[in-house]
Parts: sequence; C-alpha cells; structure tokens
Amino acid sequence: MPAYRLLFALVLRRIDPERAHRLAFGLIRGVARVPGLRAAVRARLAPAHPDLRVRALGLEMPGPFGLAAGFDKNATGIAGLAMLGFDHVEVGTVTAHPQPGNPRPRLFRLTRDRALLNRMGFNNDGAAAVAPRLARRPPGVLVGVNIGKTKAVPDSEAIADYVASTRRLARHADYLVVNVSSPNTPGLRDLQATGRLRPLLTAVRDAAGPVPLLVKIAPDLADEDVDAVADLAVELGLDGVIATNTTIAREGLATPPEAVSALGAGGLSGAPLAERALQVLRRLYARVGDRVTLIGVGGVETAEDAWQRILAGATLVQGYSGFVYAGAAWPRAIHRGLAERLAASPYATLADAVGAGTRAEHADGNTGGSTSGNTSGKEAS
Repeated sequence: MPAYRLLFALVLRRIDPERAHRLAFGLIRGVARVPGLRAAVRARLAPAHPDLRVRALGLEMPGPFGLAAGFDKNATGIAGLAMLGFDHVEVGTVTAHPQPGNPRPRLFRLTRDRALLNRMGFNNDGAAAVAPRLARRPPGVLVGVNIGKTKAVPDSEAIADYVASTRRLARHADYLVVNVSSPNTPGLRDLQATGRLRPLLTAVRDAAGPVPLLVKIAPDLADEDVDAVADLAVELGLDGVIATNTTIAREGLATPPEAVSALGAGGLSGAPLAERALQVLRRLYARVGDRVTLIGVGGVETAEDAWQRILAGATLVQGYSGFVYAGAAWPRAIHRGLAERLAASPYATLADAVGAGTRAEHADGNTGGSTSGNTSGKEAS
C-alpha cells in the first residue's frame, strides 16, 4: 500500500473529505460495472484464504473481515466493495424517511491521529429507495443493513420509525442492525438505556422475522451499561452485538486540542478509538460468551488489530477509517496477516481463536491485561 499512502499524502488529503469519498466511491462503482475489469481486480485484491472461512449469524462467510456501515449509505456500491475483498458489506445507516443529514462541512480528517470526525447525521435516500437496490444486489455477497431513527420523527414515535424501515429492508438483508449509538442524531443514544431499548428491539425483532438481528452500541457507555446491554441481548435472544460506534471522547489525540475543538461536534473514529472499543468487546464477551455473536469495530487498521478483536471475542471484524488511510489493497493485507497469525497460533481454526484471549485472562484472574495470545506482532502491509 505504499503507492496509496503517497497518493493520499500528496493529493487526497488536500481534497475535502466528503468530496474525496464521492470520487473514490464513484471509481470503485465504475470499475465494478465492467465485468472483465471487475474480475481482474477481484482476482488481484481478493484471493481466497480457505482457513479464514467462518460461520456466523447462521451464514457461511469467506472470512471474518467486513466493511462497517457508513461508507455505502445507500446500497449503491455493494458489488464494487465485494470486488475489493470485503467478506461482508454493511450498508446504511438507512432511515425510514429520506433525509439530507447535517449541514456541510460534516466530515473531517485528523491525519496525525489516523482518525476521522463526522457529524453526517444519517444522510441517506430512505428505506423505500434503498430496498429495491438491495433486492438487485449481486448474488454471493453478504450484506448487512444498518437502520436508524429519522431525525424529524419525535422520540415517542421512534419504535414505529424503526419498524417501518425493518418492514421494507429486512427481507433483503442477510442481517439487520439497530443503530442506537450514533452521536449525530439528537437523543438517539438515549435509546441505549435498557428500559427504552427492550421494547424497541422486541418490536424490530417481531417485524424482522427470521433475519438475524444485532444492536450497535457506543464506546462511551459506562461499564455497567455495557453489561446491561449484554444481558438484554441474551434475554431477548438477539443474534449479535456490534462494538462499537464512534466516540465523543477527545482524550489522547496528537492533533492539537484547539484544532480539534475548531472542527466542532461529531463522532470520532479510527486509531484513537481502538483501546476503548477493544475493552468494550472484552467486557461483552466475558458477559455473553458464545451465546451472542460479537462484531468488533473501532480503530481496526492492521491484521494485528483484527486478530486482537478475534482473541477478545469477535467472530467478525469490521473497519472503515482504516480504508480511508490504507486504500483499496487494505482488505487483502488484513486477510493475509490474519492467515499468517492463525497459522502461527495454537488454534486449528479461526473459531477456536474467538475469545481465547479473554477466556485466558479470566482463567488467570486478570481482567485488564492484553489478549495477545500467540501472535507474530507484524502489522498488515
């Protein structure tokens, strides 16, 4: 990926982040529309790693690494993203009604921290427009659909709003995610309180039918609230929990505080989120074990990061900000590094590695240490 890093440093970082996203995503979609070119790119960037195959959420997946929600908000580029080697693609966040999102500028790079700050505000075309695109998605690509609350809908009607999206979208999804953790829709995170989350998830569960249902939580939850969500997931028989969304914390950044403050409100993603996201994941796994599928996301940049998520308890791993900083070859590097780490580990399969570090910690009576396991210590390249 050195060539991409040079391109980023010389060109892309000088372009408004949202415009750069549109240009890059447009190029990905354009390449994917040419069958021969799409096949050639896929052969180059998405070689099979049979040892990384995983079963999760009742689905057979070619590997554990997927693209997190936020990149393809409207399900317009699924084929192109699969072409690059993502094992699954989570689209959205989609709301029941179309909405433009927050005023621009609303997406910012913190390059010294390898991070992004966004206050996009669930800009999307709405469930009615996204549903037919999902219905036409290419076969063989696993797609999750992330749904959120329409900003204009009052809190008292939030459940009905989520249910409306579910009824339009669930039939076209391999799994469905209830997003109650974005910091960019006023009041949304209040829905993470179990008293409000229980009726919401129950209603969505009824509307989704047999489609696997997950909830995505914030890294800013207190530990006892993480435990409460974990217990609720088990109680309701949810299929999974995604840990975590972006953070409103700003501690420990290399970017000067005054520069960060000047950017305004929003959710921070990327490298600074990694440690807290990993802590939440470990806590969830210690609470639910294998009863609920966990997806680790937040600060995943390298194969080592992904491996640590697996050892901590994640069956699946996702990334987004790392894609911005590493480019199109990023999924290939993650897969190659994971295959190397699995081969060098004491685990026969990736499933055997899931949660092994957290289990070892608890067996040793240590709840705060590393889940390093037996790793090579190399970063993905």
